[in-house]
Amino acid sequence: MRNSARWLGALGALVLMATVGVPAQSQTPQTQTQPQTDVAIALVLAVDASGSVDSRRFELQKQGYAAAFRNRQVLRSVLSQVTQSIAVTMMQWTGPQLHAQVVDWTLVKDEASVNALADAIEAAPRQLFGGGTSISGAIDYSRILLAASPFRGARRVIDVSGDGANNRGRPVTLARDEAVHDGVGINGLPILALEPDLDRYYYDNVIGGPGAFMIPAENYDTFADAILKKLITEIAGTGTGTNSIKFN
Repeated sequence: MRNSARWLGALGALVLMATVGVPAQSQTPQTQTQPQTDVAIALVLAVDASGSVDSRRFELQKQGYAAAFRNRQVLRSVLSQVTQSIAVTMMQWTGPQLHAQVVDWTLVKDEASVNALADAIEAAPRQLFGGGTSISGAIDYSRILLAASPFRGARRVIDVSGDGANNRGRPVTLARDEAVHDGVGINGLPILALEPDLDRYYYDNVIGGPGAFMIPAENYDTFADAILKKLITEIAGTGTGTNSIKFN
């Protein structure tokens, strides 16, 4: 029975990989075969590491995420959920064939675990440099991470941050629509430093699912404030917040 369960789990992951076209260069997560732990939300943080993101900008993104999780408001939002817990992983993305899971799935349920997650984010090295901007590839790979997660989220969400429109791989709307059909929500944090209208692009093409929303950052220096607001809104599942736009 145990061998059969492993075989079926592996087959399921392969089917999903074929569906979304995960490239060979991506790091393929191990298939989950053990019982899953229930959490309020299983959240993939998809971080832009494309060529337009220089070392300073990348560091501002990373430090912004770490600082947000250390903020007590985020833990209060987690503890307000029915399960009093969430699960988070972080991946870096660039082109359609370039993805790296840099922080493993982490259960966040108390001060120790949320600080451990912040430390892991802060310590995660940049693994990708350039290769285009494939938001569709980021969404597809995030679905694989969700399928392999040891946690079962009442909500499954991909949080995409980036500073440019999709310019590699398949159309982002196809990836979005397939994810939404699969019950996965997509929220966005467009960084408007290079493309001032990127928030409209994310609204029309990237975010999707019930209650999906985005919170734009005017530039990389304001990223930390934007991600804090976004995480609190995301965990609460309200789909509204200061400077947010709700997708209907």
